[in-house]
Amino acid sequence: MSVLDQFRLDHKIAIVTGGSGLYGAHISEALGQAGALVVVASRNVRKCEEQAEALIQQGCQSVAMPLDLGDEASIEAFTSDVVARFGRIDILVNNSVSREGLADIEQTTAEGWSKAQQVNGLGVMLLSKAVVKTMREQREGSIINIASIQGILGPHFPVYGDSGMTSGIEYTYAKWGMVGMTKWLANYYGKYNVRVNSISPGGYNPVGSDMEIMSEEFLRNYQDRTPLGRMADEDDIKGAIVYLASRASKYVTGHNLVIDGGWSSW
Repeated sequence: MSVLDQFRLDHKIAIVTGGSGLYGAHISEALGQAGALVVVASRNVRKCEEQAEALIQQGCQSVAMPLDLGDEASIEAFTSDVVARFGRIDILVNNSVSREGLADIEQTTAEGWSKAQQVNGLGVMLLSKAVVKTMREQREGSIINIASIQGILGPHFPVYGDSGMTSGIEYTYAKWGMVGMTKWLANYYGKYNVRVNSISPGGYNPVGSDMEIMSEEFLRNYQDRTPLGRMADEDDIKGAIVYLASRASKYVTGHNLVIDGGWSSW
C-alpha cells in the first residue's frame, strides 16, 4: 500500500458528534474528502442536514442523524440505528461540547455545572461505551476525542486582558478528563485493535465563524504569545483527524496530539 493510500478512508463509517459546528463541520469535511461515509450527528437536525447536503455537493457521502448526548435513550437509539443502517462503526469523533459552564468559579452554579457535565462527561462516556462495544466485536476501530490545550495546561488568564472574555472552569475540567479517558480506553481496548487518541487544538478562528468577531485585544495577545503568530484556521485540524482515523496511524494509540501553533512549547 502506498503511503498516500494509507490515509484513505474508503468504505469506512464515521460518526462526528456536533458535526455541523465550529470544529465539527471541518472534521466532517476532512473525513468525507478522505472517502468515509460521514454521519453528522447532533440535536440540531436541520443544521446536520445542511452539513450533510454540503458534503454531498462536494462529492462526499454523508447522512444526518439526531443525537442528544444529554439523553441516554437517544444515545442508545442512535448507536443502534447507525449499526442497523450501515452494519458497522469504524470511526467516532467525540466533538460535541456543552458550553453551559463557561464561567469563572464564583459565577458557576451547580445547575450549570451539572448541565455541562451531562454532555461533556456522562454523555461522552455513554456514547463511547456504546460505540466501543461494536468496535470490539469488529476487532477494529478508531475513536478520536476533541480535547483542548485547556486539557494539558491551565488557562493563561493575562491573555484575556480587559476583553471581558475568560475560560470557564468546567471547560478545563472536562478537557483534562477527556485526555484521561482517551488513555484509559486506549489501554483497555488495544487488545481488540481499537485505537483511541485525542487532539488538543489551541485557539481556533476559522473563516466565517462567530469567532472572527472576538476581542481585538484578546486576539492580539493570543497571537503574540503563539510562536507561529496566529490562531488555527479551518484547515489546521483536518490532517490530524484523517491521520488518526486512518491506517497511517495504525500503531498510534493513547496519544494526545497537540495542535496549537507552539503555544504550549514555551
